[in-house]
Parts: sequence; structure tokens; C-alpha cells
Amino acid sequence: MCNLFPKLCKASLGALSNLCKYKNEKKMNIVKLKNLSIKVYAAFTILFAIVVLQSCGTPKYNFATSAVVPAAEGSVKVKKDKNNNYSIDLNVKRLADSKRLSPAKEMYIVWMETEQNGTKNIGQLKTSSGMFSSGLTSSLKTVSSFKPTGFFITAEDNATLQYPGGQTVLSTGSL
Repeated sequence: MCNLFPKLCKASLGALSNLCKYKNEKKMNIVKLKNLSIKVYAAFTILFAIVVLQSCGTPKYNFATSAVVPAAEGSVKVKKDKNNNYSIDLNVKRLADSKRLSPAKEMYIVWMETEQNGTKNIGQLKTSSGMFSSGLTSSLKTVSSFKPTGFFITAEDNATLQYPGGQTVLSTGSL
């Protein structure tokens, strides 16, 4: 047949060849797209794993509900750093002003219990209300060389106390 219509055969073979090239290019593009989507999926999976693992690295301990200030909720995060010190990040929400307690007190003091060094005053808890919210928030960030075994907050009249003497408002119990 190609002997009778050489130009037609040549044109048909050319068209067939172009069609095969097009299909091969299309297959290659599909393969490239699949490889790209596999790489993007792998990158997102790795990123997600990193975020999850970082959030798991710092333990968070919640304060038990208080009979003295039932609306108050709080937590403390403790993280050991490269110098073997303990970074402490304490946050409390809805802690009423200490002057509203019965008996009224001047301030809240945060205490840390340790295995080797007993109970330590780690600072005064300042309470403030946010500019954009009416809720009371309190926080304390500090560092200790002693390993904490528990935290509690007392209402006191003096910030320089060496031992707790006031009413316990919140406690984590043993960590």
C-alpha cells in the first residue's frame, strides 16, 4: 500500500510518530507530577512530625481545682535545659485578687517542692487583666537548679517568706 501512496504513508507514519511522542511526554509529565506530589507529601509529613515531637518535649502539669478559688485554672511547664537547670513557665487564669480572699492577703507566692532542697519560694505571682479580655491572667517564668517535684500557690502578706504560712490556693500535687 505504501508503494501506491508513499506521501500518505509518510504522513501517516509522521502523525503516528508524533502521537507516540505526545503520549510518552504526557506519561513523563504524569510521572513527574506523581514524584512531585510524593515529595510534597513527605515534606508535610516530616514537618508535622517535627511539630508534634517538639510539643511533646515539655511536660505540662495542671493545678487541681481549688476550693478557695474554684474558677482558677492553671498549669506549669518544666523543661530541663542543656546546663541541667529547670526552666519553669507557670500560667494561671481567673485567679481572683488576693485582697478578695477571706482573710484578705496582699499577694500570691509560688512555691516549688524539690527532692533534695525542700520547699522553695520561687516568686510572687502578679495578676493582671488583658487589654482585649476581661479575664484575669497570671504568669511566672523562672529557672531553678533544683529538680521540681511539685508546685503550689499560697496567699501571703510578705513576698520574702522562706516557708509557706498562708492558705494554699492551688496545687499540682506530686509531678
